Amino acid sequence: MRHIKIISAMAVAIVLLCAVPVMAQDIADVRNEAHKNFFSLSIENDSIGGGTDRDYTSGVRVSYYNVNADIPDFIDRIAETIPTFDINHSTSLTYSLGQNLYTPGEIKMREQNPDDRPWAAWLYGSAGLTTLTGNHIDELELTLGMVGSVAMGEPSQKFIHSIINSPDPKGWDHQLDNEPGVIISWQRRWPELAQFEALGFYGSAEPNFNISLGNIYTYAGTGLTLKISPVTGGWQDNPPRVRPSMPGTGYFQIPENDWGWYLFAGVEGRAVARNIFLDGNSFSDSHSIDKNYFVGDANTGIAFTYKRTRLSYSIAYRTEEFHGQENGAVFGAVSLSYRY
Repeated sequence: MRHIKIISAMAVAIVLLCAVPVMAQDIADVRNEAHKNFFSLSIENDSIGGGTDRDYTSGVRVSYYNVNADIPDFIDRIAETIPTFDINHSTSLTYSLGQNLYTPGEIKMREQNPDDRPWAAWLYGSAGLTTLTGNHIDELELTLGMVGSVAMGEPSQKFIHSIINSPDPKGWDHQLDNEPGVIISWQRRWPELAQFEALGFYGSAEPNFNISLGNIYTYAGTGLTLKISPVTGGWQDNPPRVRPSMPGTGYFQIPENDWGWYLFAGVEGRAVARNIFLDGNSFSDSHSIDKNYFVGDANTGIAFTYKRTRLSYSIAYRTEEFHGQENGAVFGAVSLSYRY
């Protein structure tokens, strides 16, 4: 019931914001700038958030974003089949590689706790398109990868734990079976639908709708992000994040005085039909847990930009994802981006 109220409140906020049609002209000019390529490294981990080692425990994503890309013909043809998505002069291209790890609450236990989530790892690659049309941004992403031992969750976690002197995880023998995965994700954002300037500061409100379909995730969500920065900081898009967190392109403008900052905070609610990391394997018998069909995220953070480099940190809270989960998950996210 709590999650339904969160989603309803966000929907009301979005309806009210839609009464303020503002054109994002500065975003439309991004292709006229030098240094159109962006490289980003994003790390999400509960140890830099809630200080725990459970649930969604780690996510690493490396992304390359090109705002002046020549779109391959086969991608153009695929995009034409997607309703509401257009290829135009502003279309940008993104490639990403990543790995996510999910563990129960007690990683020193060799047996699978029947009342806790499965052990799981997800290794994937993504290709995405971003298009500005009018005052909104559409994002389309195709993700392909593998769940199971081939995703190398066990050696990754054991290696990191050996470096930071954390307990050795012992339950990886019970991880989900190997399974190929696919996710098709679409998101629409209104990055400057409501904005203000006062006392040398710039603020904006960005609502969004998103849908993901696939055997890894199937969900629909809506959310709202608020930002505040110095007027001279230039337009700053959201840092790239690991789905199902609220993602961004990682685009940022070089501030007028070479350095800048901005604060951001957001909420999102999702109606979840499929989550393989709770529902278990699609085509084989594996451990599963009864999931919650409504999940909410809240996050807040800060980003610093110096010339062509940006560093951001945020902390996120995710409500309980399955029945019997004692508390929601808290994790931190660090993103380092460089434009060239």
